[in-house]
Amino acid sequence: MASEKMILAVPKGRILNEVMPVLKRIGVEPEPAFADDESRQLRFTTTHPDLDIVRVRSFDVATFVAFGAAHLGIAGSDVLLEFDSPEIYAPVDLGVGRCRLVVAEPADLVREDDPRRWSHVRVATKYPEVTRRHFAARGVQAECVKLNGALELAPRLGLCERIVDLVSTGATLRSNGLVEVELIAAVSSRLAVNRVAWKTRSDEVTRWVELFREAVHAPAA
Repeated sequence: MASEKMILAVPKGRILNEVMPVLKRIGVEPEPAFADDESRQLRFTTTHPDLDIVRVRSFDVATFVAFGAAHLGIAGSDVLLEFDSPEIYAPVDLGVGRCRLVVAEPADLVREDDPRRWSHVRVATKYPEVTRRHFAARGVQAECVKLNGALELAPRLGLCERIVDLVSTGATLRSNGLVEVELIAAVSSRLAVNRVAWKTRSDEVTRWVELFREAVHAPAA
């Protein structure tokens, strides 16, 4: 119903720290419990009486937005690519959380490897859909082993030879003897919008989209 509060889903973890200054620039500050590490609360009021925030896992942001449980969300473009839902629009690049999604393999393998000759690869990743699409586009069959963490261990322990993961500085790859061999996508955090909400609550959603867009382009304080 149009009289209900708008819900904004934000991701837990590191990216949230980069997102908070953007929210502050549009005048959205959550209630004190949001910053309390001991709090079990998941839904929070904000300084905007018509907007509440829910804090969920990064991949769950896309689920909440796609199914209309949240009207708006902040999600990495990696998450949106993996979820690939027609129910989600991503109209604003927030310019934070910048990194890249890459294929990596052991440095020793690179010397004798030619990606142009690949026909089948086994890859450890938490992005199986993106990975399959990436390799399928060049006629390579990808067998994806779904892992949610510690991907760099997979080649060392013989689970597979390659991984697809997010990389920022590349330090974790290097410390585990891995090197990037292909770029899949540049990644940043986006404002995600539920398609139905934008149709049924057009004025409200458009106002928030414009506020986020202005905040991104506002000069730094």
